[in-house]
Amino acid sequence: MTVHFIGAGPGAPDLLTLRGRDLIAASPICLYAGSLIPEAVLTHCPPDARVINTAPLDLEAILAECRRAHAEGLDVARLHSGDLSIWSAMGEQLRRLRAEGIPVSVTPGVPAFAAAAAALQAELTLPGLAQSLVLTRTPGRASAMPPGESLANFAKTGTTLAIHLSIHKLAEVVQTLTPAYGPDCPAAIVYRASWPDERILRATLANLEVTLQREKHAIERTALILVGPALAAEAFQESRLYAADYDRRFRPKSVEGDGDD
Repeated sequence: MTVHFIGAGPGAPDLLTLRGRDLIAASPICLYAGSLIPEAVLTHCPPDARVINTAPLDLEAILAECRRAHAEGLDVARLHSGDLSIWSAMGEQLRRLRAEGIPVSVTPGVPAFAAAAAALQAELTLPGLAQSLVLTRTPGRASAMPPGESLANFAKTGTTLAIHLSIHKLAEVVQTLTPAYGPDCPAAIVYRASWPDERILRATLANLEVTLQREKHAIERTALILVGPALAAEAFQESRLYAADYDRRFRPKSVEGDGDD
C-alpha cells in the first residue's frame, strides 16, 4: 500500500503526466483537491474507486482517509494541482505519514508558471536579460513570508518574477516592483493557465492595474503575475548553444588527432 502524491498539472486534463495517469488508474482510492482539479482528470480512476474531494476537509480528516486505506491495504492517489514542490501543503502530509510508517511516493506535475509561460509563448530566461526565474508570492493568511523573502528583495535581481497567489494584491505588487523594474517593464497576468477559460493580459508594469480593471470578468484568484524584461524582448542576444562555431560535446569543432596528418 502506498499513498501516491501526484501533481495533476495546471488544469488541462491532457497535461497530466503518463505516470500520474497510470497511478490514478491503479489506485482504488483517490483524494483530490476539488477546487482546482478538473473532473476530467478523475475519469482515469477505476470505475469502483472511492473518490473523495478534500476541499472541505482539514489535515486530520485527510490523514484519517490515508490511515483507513493503509489498514485496508489499498493504494491512494492523492492529487494536488500543478506541481507538488511548491505551495502544495504536501510537506506536512508527508511528515505525518512517514511518522506513522505509511509508505508514500511523489510524482511531479506541470507547474502553473510553465503553463503560463506556454500561454504567453515566452522563454522566461533570455540571454543577456534573465538567467534566473524567481517563484514567489505575497504573504497570505495560510503562510507568512520569511523576513528575507520580500518582493523588494527579489526585485533587486532584475530577473523574471512569477508571482503566485497575489492577484488580489496587484496594487501592492506594482508599487513594490516599480522602483527596481521601472514603469515600462513588461508584465502579464495569466488567469487559469491551460483551462478553457484561460485569459492573458499583457501590459507594462505601470498599466497592469488599469488593464485588469478593464476586464469584463473579474479575476480574483487562480491567476499568475509575471514581470521582467524577458517577457516582451525581441532585441536580445542569441544563445551560444546553437552557434555554428560553438564547440560542444555533441557538435565538436575540434577533434584530437588520431595520428593521421
